[in-house]
Amino acid sequence: MIEILRGDITTLEVDAIVNAANAALRGGGGVDGAIHRAAGPELLEELMQYPGCETGDAVLTRGYRLPARFVIHAVGPVWRGGAHDEPALLERAYENAFRLARENRTIRSIAFPAISTGVYGYPKREAAEIAIGQMRKHERELERIIACPFDRETERIYSELLTGGQDDR
Repeated sequence: MIEILRGDITTLEVDAIVNAANAALRGGGGVDGAIHRAAGPELLEELMQYPGCETGDAVLTRGYRLPARFVIHAVGPVWRGGAHDEPALLERAYENAFRLARENRTIRSIAFPAISTGVYGYPKREAAEIAIGQMRKHERELERIIACPFDRETERIYSELLTGGQDDR
């Protein structure tokens, strides 16, 4: 089942939340910074074992002070106009997040932010189409999948895509 819950992903009581991480895996702004602040310094300490993460790849860590037991750090692409494999890289980031959840075997619920749509500048509708497509593809693997957009516009786009409503392009 796919749900939409707009708000602060760091407050969700799920098995895993996905972090829209940067390639350095050292925290940053937006949802990445919020997750690092809420999880506490232990999260960064665990991430220090990784030299970084390629765009499209993902890493699993504990959740520390978060209600979620795990954090999957997925690195989405920076939008550069769409001609630099951004759609494939974003799809791969979601695919790898789902792969890590599946491999963990204790993750039954997961929440995703709108990866790459903040400072990375990915157009919200195009990113949402990829996100919802990946969620639908993997929806039978987990008990609960949550799309957790931070703003009303992205929430509306996710809702339209999930319900088959008319878009207003």
